[in-house]
Amino acid sequence: MENILYKIADSTRKRVAEAKKTIPAEKMKADALAMPKLGFEFENALKKTGISFICECKKASPSKGLIAEDFPYLDIAREYEKAGADCISVLTEPEYFLGSTEYLREIAAAVKIPCIRKDFVVDEYMIYEARTLGASAVLLICSILGAEKLREYIGICDTLGLSALVEAHDEEEVKMALEAGARVIGVNNRNLKDFSVSTGNAVKLRELVPENVVFVAESGIKTAEDIKMLRDAKIDAVLIGETLMRAKDKRKKLRELRGDKMPKIKICGIMREQDCDCLNETLPDLAGFIFWKKSRRCITPDTALKFRERLDRRIKTVGVFVDEDIDTICNIARSGAIDVIQLHGTETDETVERIKALTGLPVMKAFTVKGAADIDPAMRTPADMLLLDNGRGTGESFDWDNLEDVDRLYYLAGGLDPDNVAEAVERYCPYGVDVSSGVETDGQKDSDKIRRFINTVRTVGLF
Repeated sequence: MENILYKIADSTRKRVAEAKKTIPAEKMKADALAMPKLGFEFENALKKTGISFICECKKASPSKGLIAEDFPYLDIAREYEKAGADCISVLTEPEYFLGSTEYLREIAAAVKIPCIRKDFVVDEYMIYEARTLGASAVLLICSILGAEKLREYIGICDTLGLSALVEAHDEEEVKMALEAGARVIGVNNRNLKDFSVSTGNAVKLRELVPENVVFVAESGIKTAEDIKMLRDAKIDAVLIGETLMRAKDKRKKLRELRGDKMPKIKICGIMREQDCDCLNETLPDLAGFIFWKKSRRCITPDTALKFRERLDRRIKTVGVFVDEDIDTICNIARSGAIDVIQLHGTETDETVERIKALTGLPVMKAFTVKGAADIDPAMRTPADMLLLDNGRGTGESFDWDNLEDVDRLYYLAGGLDPDNVAEAVERYCPYGVDVSSGVETDGQKDSDKIRRFINTVRTVGLF
């Protein structure tokens, strides 16, 4: 049986030869080198805690034929971004995958997350071209390039600040990738000789790759069970194409793959031991401790530590701070009282970055939303998570129509209660919901309201 990979590579060499007639190699290289050096955004995006998702814009493939007759690629890319994709893979191979370099150029300009050029690189020309198209990464395939070319092309990528996703299919190629200096290795679960797929291929080869090298599983990933298997194998990221391309609701499908059918639930403002006992019974995902001294729900670090010890370990604790001294935040973080830091003041991006570096804990940044103009700063924050609110503990909601412009995963807060949370979840599919006064009676947490709130979210999240 003919190896389709070599056939595509031969076709690509002819395509590159034609491209050089339009833009000579010297000019393409000069144009790429004249651009600002990138900061390896693609590989950095895959280093977060938990499994990362590279979502693919793909119209067709040799194994499946036409996948998407209707191919609104910009809409698809934006939907991926809103669904919480970490990166986007764009097919630019035109003959077998019906891709286009213009797809990449337009998508890279339209989204804020990194894009990888998914093609069959056979010439350094394609790497320089990828940079001019707006890509943050390129795919380098071991079996096409061999050890010498692979090492050379990784060096070119490093010069441009591009990430290289080095694709291997077996043990020998994984070793080749590592010896060439690959920092991101992808294992293709598809046998390109007969198109058979085994998701166990990535799991089998994972142990060969050091933990400081990002490991990506590619092809044949279809279910949340597949994702769980890969996550359990300590695989860092997955590249998913056909499964998402065939899904009518790509946001819903990605949440399903993640295992996030239900929004995360955060109960904030825990003040009493009986509040902890109620949460142990109902098991929300997060419990919030407020350290802002102006809040009536403020507790001391010692009390927070006692509550942490009383709470079920499955519940993550969040420390809520408002323009607090960084040393104070770090001391509370080191005490073990909190698992997540929430910044609810005017903290700058630089402050967020410093707190992340000093504590090693994920940071949630809260933004007050009064109108559509407040969404853009939230999209640019280096924080790991967003919380969108109407203000500090106002208990009032904002105009939820502004959520249409949100392109990142977020927690929705402000004015939520057991009676309106179903509408919020059904209409806007937030990553999580945050409630405090909405589950209180006379200023104290109400166990019945907490139960109703959590049951409502979980019931809606099933559908």
